[in-house]
Amino acid sequence: MNSSADLAPTQQLAPHWLGAAPHRLLFFVGACNLLLAMAVWAGWLVLQRWPLFAPPVPAIPPGWLHAFVMQYQVLPSFMFGFLLTVFPRWLALPDLARWRYLLVGLGLMGGQLITLMGALGSSVGVGPAALKTGLLLTLLGWVAGLFNLAPMLWQERGTTWHARSCFAALLYGFVGLCAHAVFVFGGSAMWEFVSIKIGSFGLLLPMYFTVAHRMFPFFAGNVCKSYTPWRPMWLLALFWGLCLLHLALELVHGYVWLWLPDTALLLLCAGVFWRWWPRGPKPALLSVLFISFAWLPIAFALYAAQSLIYISNGAFVLGRAPAHALFIGFFGSALIAMVTRVTQGHSGRTLTLPGTAAFAFMAIQCVAILRILAELMPDAKLWQAIAAVAWVLAFAPWVWRLARIYLAPRIDGKPG
Repeated sequence: MNSSADLAPTQQLAPHWLGAAPHRLLFFVGACNLLLAMAVWAGWLVLQRWPLFAPPVPAIPPGWLHAFVMQYQVLPSFMFGFLLTVFPRWLALPDLARWRYLLVGLGLMGGQLITLMGALGSSVGVGPAALKTGLLLTLLGWVAGLFNLAPMLWQERGTTWHARSCFAALLYGFVGLCAHAVFVFGGSAMWEFVSIKIGSFGLLLPMYFTVAHRMFPFFAGNVCKSYTPWRPMWLLALFWGLCLLHLALELVHGYVWLWLPDTALLLLCAGVFWRWWPRGPKPALLSVLFISFAWLPIAFALYAAQSLIYISNGAFVLGRAPAHALFIGFFGSALIAMVTRVTQGHSGRTLTLPGTAAFAFMAIQCVAILRILAELMPDAKLWQAIAAVAWVLAFAPWVWRLARIYLAPRIDGKPG
């Protein structure tokens, strides 16, 4: 239970507070986008399983569109919000002017809203045009974000490898976004395949691991007296190399060899988890960070098993189970943990785990397990729909609380 000092004051919420800091605006955009995107996806899955009426059919296959929205619109909103906030601190530079990150937020929010309009397809007569317009706005948001971050790297006097690693992941992401654009504007389906794979192993996974490498041991060292942070740069470089090897094999359909980088990533991530885990008493807000990281070796165990089974019978028996262990298990759990940690600290609240975040985190563990098992169930569509609806229910209270925080001033009266 939070103390009374941790409660928000009884003030009227106002949109202008979103511009007080980059993380406010872009976390707000990301949280709203997250809930909206998953509600649309859950609705589509429900109608697939229980066809009360024909669901709208977008110009892009729904599964591909879902992957694009999550990889290039929803999660990048949080990533840009975090990086535009921490880059000036990491690189010892002044904070950004407000108008600079407003462009990023407007592009990503507007891009997703119009893209989801396009998901309604021909039923409202705006499908292809909306998908293209949403894409162009998304590109605008990405370009604004990249053009805000790149000059800071040039201005830095030293070399902050975590900043460079994050920016490299964003550059891969921009290549993947452009590949999606080629597909939307008439290119072959192979471009969309490239976009989806780059989004997973060129953008999101290196980005998440880089932030974990920088922040998780740092957070633990701040609250656990006997904890010794361990984050050698060779570890980050090795992880990048294995990710890119996996990506390269995926792009050339080298599935019989994927077990090699995936087994290496399994062993690497299991070892890092064992080394990073803080022994002894620890606050819940710290525990959830490392519990989320535990999904990485699980995901790579499933990826490696998928490849080995493919060698024996040429079938992807596990289906999308490895991808959802990665996306829901690791990305989803770490998102809750990191966004809650940043929001608590940057709003003047105590560094405790609020009830809505605890509920979302525990629920998303169940959703991840359910979605993985759905691939092996006789009625897969049933369990996929249940998992998607459960995702929305898990995140809704958490998103509501976050939105109210971002629309109000800090409770300690400080700027930001």
